[in-house]
Parts: sequence; structure tokens; C-alpha cells
Amino acid sequence: MVLEFKLTYHKRLFLILIAFTWAIISCFIAFQYIREKQFKTEFINIKLQTYNKELLYEIDKDIFSKKKINKAKEYFNKANVPFNNLRISIISFSGEVIYDNLLSYQSMENHVQRPEIISANKTGVGYHKSRLSESDGKEYFYVATKGKDFIVRSAIPYSDALKESLKADGSFLWVMIVVGVVMSVIAYFITHRLGSTIERLNLFAEKAKKGEPFETEKSFPNDELGSISNHIVQLYAQWQQTIKDRDREYQAAIREEQEKNRIKRQLTNNINHELKTPVASIQICLETLLSGIELSEEKKQELIERCYVNNDRLRRLLNDVSLITRIEDGSQLIGIEQVFVNDIIDEVVDEMSIQPESEGMNLIVDFKEEVSLMGNPSLIGFIFRNLTDNALSYSGGKNIFIKLLENTEEYCKICFEDDGKGVEESQLPHLFERFYRVDKGRSRQKGGTGLGLAIVKHAVLFHEGTISVRNREEGGLQFEFTLNKSHYPL
Repeated sequence: MVLEFKLTYHKRLFLILIAFTWAIISCFIAFQYIREKQFKTEFINIKLQTYNKELLYEIDKDIFSKKKINKAKEYFNKANVPFNNLRISIISFSGEVIYDNLLSYQSMENHVQRPEIISANKTGVGYHKSRLSESDGKEYFYVATKGKDFIVRSAIPYSDALKESLKADGSFLWVMIVVGVVMSVIAYFITHRLGSTIERLNLFAEKAKKGEPFETEKSFPNDELGSISNHIVQLYAQWQQTIKDRDREYQAAIREEQEKNRIKRQLTNNINHELKTPVASIQICLETLLSGIELSEEKKQELIERCYVNNDRLRRLLNDVSLITRIEDGSQLIGIEQVFVNDIIDEVVDEMSIQPESEGMNLIVDFKEEVSLMGNPSLIGFIFRNLTDNALSYSGGKNIFIKLLENTEEYCKICFEDDGKGVEESQLPHLFERFYRVDKGRSRQKGGTGLGLAIVKHAVLFHEGTISVRNREEGGLQFEFTLNKSHYPL
């Protein structure tokens, strides 16, 4: 029997953050170690360069080279040297050793190919951190400075004291370890909180799928994921409460009750299904960014943009679910005022006029009369905007027609159609269903939530009207809907 071992989301995310954190800390420690060694090396270099320049300043007062050499000997014997056992050499630009305070310079070979001499000839200064001297076989730290007539080179024996002074201070290592431990503890609590939210949301999805009640007293954390979870749970709780109230008030309507339950379970499962894809995509992108893998800036930008697109998709889904729920469960709270339909259509025309010609469609309006009614301007605007967006995104046509068919004292009848490709006849009865998509892949690519036409239908019903759809003989879809002019909220 093989036991399946699976880490929880909290543990997996915690391990990823720990690996990422300690990788960064290790890189910082290595970088700081190298930088500190470089700093100490540069400090010694600057100190010797200063001494070399003082020596050059002193001996350049004499005109003749021989006097300059003697001046250098006198200065070296009198001046305070920055380091013990300091070796001073005076070298011509061609590399010939003119003077050395510790060794016999007459037999020394030409120094023109020494790294510090090459650098001094080119830039005026140069140093070499560690090299064995061919003259006495000892290891020295060399620093060379170029003067008017020759180069002064100072060298420190590479003693244990010098090696120790060039070592990086290890105290920052313990500081970074403490910082790493603190960050690890913080990461644990953060991931534990996030993991708890995911686990509770998963538990909710399982209970919602089975139609079981879910504990709502304990709220989710006050963050984006917690807000999404709270919205879903609250919607689910509202539906459950609506079902309970309806059961108490309408015992006779058993068949209607069963249909409501079916719609509720289907919507809950659809919401769960719609959330999984963007959440999984966001998780994969974030895990890739946090994994420490070497990625190009273009790839990082692509992953960040993918996270933004999926987060925006979640936001639109919640907004649509919230709107359709508000229409169904809170219609008495929706404001009613006088609405001029012609003005709303003019706004849609203006919005379409700013789109590029290659992406837009011609909007042809045939409203010979002014139409006003008592209703909600946002919902009526949503009807026209959503039908227009659907035509733009999916019809593949060139023209959109909005016609006023009837205008009486009680109601108005409007026709909205396009000259696109239409849909299959078998799909027409399902167009107003929640989360129904004619082309699922293309609809998701366009950013649709699958709730647009369902909200259109509810907006029409809110205004005590009816709506129907059919395929035009010449191609495209035709929507006909009525709006009651004297709306009285229930």
C-alpha cells in the first residue's frame, strides 16, 4: 500500500518563501563579504597612495635626478611610514629600478611588465593585491604612483597581520542570520494565515458543492483574498437564507423551490469553477517569480501582467455576481427615476466613436421619438452597453442596428440586432443562462464572465418587460425587448 504524501498550500508556500528569503540573504552575505574585502583593500591602497604622493611631492622639489633620489632616501628615513617593514622602490617609466630601500636594486630585472607599473604608466596609479617578489621571494601588497620623472612604488609584506586586516568582518553574518530567522518567522505566520484562508475557502467550496450550510460567524482576513471569500460566502449565505425564508413562506410552491435549489447549486458550482482558473494562474505566476529562477525582465513583466489580467477577471466576476444578486434579492433598494432612453443610446454612440475603426462597428440608431420611462438608468445603460459589447466581441459583423418598434403610454419595444454570424439554433435558448458561453475559449480570452446576458435579462425583468433572441435571416442576432414605462418596485 502506497501512502500519498501531499504538502498543504501553506507549507508549500512557506517553503518557497523560505528558500527565496535565504537565497537572497546568502547572496547579500556573499556580496557584502566581497565588498568589505574590496573596501579594506582600497583603504590600504589609498593610504599608500597618499604616502607615495607625499614622497613624490617632497623629492620633486629638486631639479636633478640624483638629488631627487638622495632626497627620497632622506625623506624615507625621517618620515613616519604608514606600515612597518615598508619597502620603497623608485622606478623609471621604462621599468628600470633606480632605488630600493631594502634590496640591492642594481641587479633587479626590469619592472615595466609588473601589473601595478603598467597601471601607473596608463592612469597614474596602480596596485596589485598579492604577488611574490622575484627579488626576495616574499609576498607583497604593491602600490605604485606616477610622478613627473619616475614612479614611486611602496610595498607591504603580506604578513599574518596584513591578511587579518584584509579579512571581512564576520559580525554582519550573524546580523543577517538573525534577520533571516525573523523573516522566516514572519513568513510562517503570513503563509499560515493565507493557507488557513485557502483551506477554509476550499472547505466552503466542498460544502457549497454539496449544498451544505457553512459557518459565516467567523469572517475571513481583511485582504483581497479574504474579501473575495467573504463576498462568495455572503452570497451563498444570502441564497441559503432566501431558500429558508421561501420554504417558510411558500410551502405550497414545492416545484418552484426545487428549481431555485437547482439554480443555486449550479451558480455556486459555476462560481467555484470560474474562480479556480484565475486563482491557479495567479498562483503559478507568483510561484515562478518567487522560486528564484533566472528570468528575463520581459518574462517577469509577462508574469506580472498575467497576474493583473486574472485579478481583473476575478474583480469583474464578483461585480457581475454582486449586481445580479442585487437585482434578484434587493430590487427594492434599487433607485427609480425618470430615464430618457435616447440620452443613454447617445452615450453608447459617443463611447463607440472613440474606438479604432479596425476594431469597431457602425452603430445605426433609428429612434424617431423621444422615449422616457420610470426606471433605473444604470440598469438600462447596462442593457445597451452589454448587447453592444457582445456584438463587438463575438458577432464578427460590421453594423449594429437599434430601432424603436413601438412607443405607447404603457411600454416601449426596442429591437437590437447586428449583421454578424449569429449562433446555432440549439444555443439560442441558453444565451440568457448564467455562465453560458457560445465559444468558451474565446469568451475567456475576451475577458467575459458569462453573466452579461443573464444580467441583461434580469434588468429587463426588473423593468417588468420581456426579452427574446433569434437569428436574422440575413445573418446576425436580433434581440427584442420591452420596458414598462410605469415601474413600481416590489
